[in-house]
Amino acid sequence: MGLTMVVPKLIAYEMLEPALRLPEPIRLECFEERLERLLAELAIFALDLVLADTPAPPAVKVRAYSHLFGECGVSVLGAKELAAAHRKGFPRSLNGAPFLLPSEDSALRLSLEDWFREHGVQPRVVGTFEDSALLDAFGQAGAGLFAIPSAIEAEVKRQYKVQIVGQLPAVRQRFYAITVERKLRNPAVLAISERARALFG
Repeated sequence: MGLTMVVPKLIAYEMLEPALRLPEPIRLECFEERLERLLAELAIFALDLVLADTPAPPAVKVRAYSHLFGECGVSVLGAKELAAAHRKGFPRSLNGAPFLLPSEDSALRLSLEDWFREHGVQPRVVGTFEDSALLDAFGQAGAGLFAIPSAIEAEVKRQYKVQIVGQLPAVRQRFYAITVERKLRNPAVLAISERARALFG
């Protein structure tokens, strides 16, 4: 399985874990890389599936099919003191607030920036991260507020001991399975697909 670095690790775990519970045991191998590199591996059948936050770009000359696995709004979280300082008046309270963003090739980054522009909100970007786990670690340490898929809000709050500032349901985060199959047939991929439908409702 290939995984783009911007896909949150909790989302990846939630979606991939059912593949380990199939009647026919499999060995799950996960590789993190940029989407273009993962698609190249998919093209030579070195991977069965790529999980990404965008569909396969048309410019990439790989015969691949993008299956939308799910989507949800996003939640803005932060360490206790930082969250408390910016909860009142949300989302206007994000003006000037320290904020951690995913890298520029992330669909979430583009959606957040569009939303900020549209609503005249200008947070103070203190860091950008290619790796979602590193971004979460900085958020946990109080370096800035950060956005995560609302589908995993409860688990992120529990695991990282952070608090909710507010939700942005209009900012959508989507997750795609990219395969060489137009119709999903691989039992592991089907199990992942079923879990994704349950996760995103």
